[in-house]
Amino acid sequence: MPTVLANGLDIAYDVHGAGPPVVLLHGATSAGREDFAAQIPLLARAFLVHVPDARGHAGTRWDAADGFRYDWLVEDLEGFVNAIGLTTFHLVGFSMGAMTALQFAARHPERLRTLAVVGITTQREPRASVARRLMDPARVGREDPAWAAELGRRHDPVQGEGAWRRLLPAIAADVAAQPLLAPRDLRRIELPALVVCGDRDPFVPVDHAWGISRLLPDGRLLVAPDCGHVVTVRRAGLFNEALAGFYRSTEATARARARPPDPPPDGDPGSLALAANAPRRTGTDAGWLDERRR
Repeated sequence: MPTVLANGLDIAYDVHGAGPPVVLLHGATSAGREDFAAQIPLLARAFLVHVPDARGHAGTRWDAADGFRYDWLVEDLEGFVNAIGLTTFHLVGFSMGAMTALQFAARHPERLRTLAVVGITTQREPRASVARRLMDPARVGREDPAWAAELGRRHDPVQGEGAWRRLLPAIAADVAAQPLLAPRDLRRIELPALVVCGDRDPFVPVDHAWGISRLLPDGRLLVAPDCGHVVTVRRAGLFNEALAGFYRSTEATARARARPPDPPPDGDPGSLALAANAPRRTGTDAGWLDERRR
C-alpha cells in the first residue's frame, strides 16, 4: 500500500483504475477498502479511484491519544489531494468521511466536480449519543468480541496492539464537541451533490438527510429502504445504480468543473504550482457513461 506525506502524516492509500479522479473517504473505525469494497471495482472501470486511510485508521499511523478532530481530517484531505496532484476531483464520503467531505466542500467548493455523502447529519443528535454508546471500548470487548477482533485485525498492524481502544472514545468525544455546519455553509456548496441514508439509520434520521439535500443548491436524495447505516455495504446494488445515475446526469457539469480554478489575483506561487503540476486527465467524466453502455 503506497503512502504520501501530507499534512505531517504518511497517508496510506489505494489507487485503482484510470480516468477522472474520485476520492473515497471511509467511516469511523473502518477502512476504505472495506466500506467501499462493492464500489471500487465498478468505479475503477471509468475513474481513477483514490482510497486514503484516515489518520489513526488502518495504514495511516496516528495515536488518538494525541487528539482526534474532524477539522484535522479536512486538512488531511486537502494535503492528500495536493500531494498527489489533484486540482479538481469527485468526492464520495461515508459517515465520518461524509462529514469530512461536507466540510471540505463548504471550504473549497471550487475543488470538487461532484459530491456524494452517505450516512451523515449536520445535527448533534442522535449522532453523538449513538457514537458514545457504540464506541465504548469496554462494551465492545465485553459484548461484541467479534467486532473487537475485527478492529484489532484492521488497525493493530500499523497502529499498534490495542490502539483502537484509544481511537473509539476519541472519535466519540469529537462527535460530541465538533463545530456544526450551518445552513449557510451548505448553501455555499454549489455543485452537484447526492445525499444518501438508510431509512433505519440510527445515526441519521431520514428528515435530517432530506434537510441537507434541500439546503444544497443542487442536492439530490436517496433513501435506501430497510437499511441501517452502512448503505454502501447493505444496499450495494441500489447505491451503485444510484451513483451511476448521478454521474450520468451530472456529466456535463462535472466536465465544466474539471477545469482548474483561476489563480488568485496576486499570483500565489503555491496555487500556480499546484495547477501546473496537476496530472493530465486520462479520459473524461463521460467515461462512466461509456462503460455503462458497453
